[in-house]
Amino acid sequence: MGRVNFGVSAFFVFCLLGLTANAKLFNIGARPGSDITQVLLKTFKEACQFPTKSTVLIPKGEYMLGEIEMMGPCKAPIRIALQGTVKADGNVKGKEKWVAFRNIDGFKLNGGGVFDGEGNAAWRVNNCHQTFNCKKLPISIRFDFVTNAKIRGITSLDAKNFHINVIGAKNMTMEDIKIVAPAESPNTDGIHLGRSDGVKIINSVIRTGDDCISVGDGMKNLLVERVTCGPGHGISIGSLGRYKHEENVSGIKIVNCTLRETDNGLRIKTWPSAACSTTASDIHFENILLENVSNPILIDQEYCPWNQCNKQKSSTIKLANISFKKIRGTSGNKDAVKLLCSKGYPCQNVEVGDVNIKYNGKDGPATFQCSNVSPKLVGTQIPKACSSPVTKPK
Repeated sequence: MGRVNFGVSAFFVFCLLGLTANAKLFNIGARPGSDITQVLLKTFKEACQFPTKSTVLIPKGEYMLGEIEMMGPCKAPIRIALQGTVKADGNVKGKEKWVAFRNIDGFKLNGGGVFDGEGNAAWRVNNCHQTFNCKKLPISIRFDFVTNAKIRGITSLDAKNFHINVIGAKNMTMEDIKIVAPAESPNTDGIHLGRSDGVKIINSVIRTGDDCISVGDGMKNLLVERVTCGPGHGISIGSLGRYKHEENVSGIKIVNCTLRETDNGLRIKTWPSAACSTTASDIHFENILLENVSNPILIDQEYCPWNQCNKQKSSTIKLANISFKKIRGTSGNKDAVKLLCSKGYPCQNVEVGDVNIKYNGKDGPATFQCSNVSPKLVGTQIPKACSSPVTKPK
């Protein structure tokens, strides 16, 4: 470990990683096939204490990696350059995470490498998609309170649980991310975000068994652009309202994305008999291409899996300033658009513009359903849009 000598090969490595001559490169120096958990942790700690910019290099090759937490704060910006593949063990026993990056400012993760969660054995025993009373499996990659961060060109493969979880982030960009797991892998959300401000997910591909992107409470100023999703459960805001002390959601923009063969499309979901009263506002979906997507546009304020709530009590989550514009393509069932808002707190200022969703099934044609919302209609709507009586808000 330590600074590389400035020979020809060193110069090539520096150019490959985009380093400047005054940066310090920490190579873990491990043999492919070995367990690098301890050496990576030791190398990270050394780099984290270096007074100027540094890079931790995991070279090409396959390595075993156990549960690890790389914790800041660091003295200067730090980069993890993952060129190889790190593999988790297939053991279904584990804690809340596999790899965690925490409390780091000025963080970069890149290099074109792979995080292989070895999730096959875990999926066979995972029943969290059927009941809340289940053993939680480790999330593959956690970013907790990471700020001014750039995550680029990495792959998450076969996570046991969520692939990537982001909480407490500020000013983070994820670009050219690839997430891969089979359609039948349970609870393998691609990227889950919450309580963060200023996150961008750009030019990425997510193929997994649950939500491609899911947005939890407290999320502000999220941009999702040029993301291809499918298979999976689509892009979801929520579910919101299950827990006490949830925070408001605002400033969500999903643009120029493609959804293919997903179980849902663009979805906002809140619990009836919610445990809190918060607001989700300024949520905008625009220029979305659908290819055989079930439930392409869905606001569901009656979300209640496994009858874990009282559906007779209206959701207390307020939805406002929401738009669906330039949404086009094909639906996998006749329910092309469903805006099912809360009776107690009807949706406010919902705009639907230039929607063209076709369905060719025998039980067609496609439908556009509304309850407790009167959407503002702009341009054309296929199928024909609805309007519904709205109960006066409380």
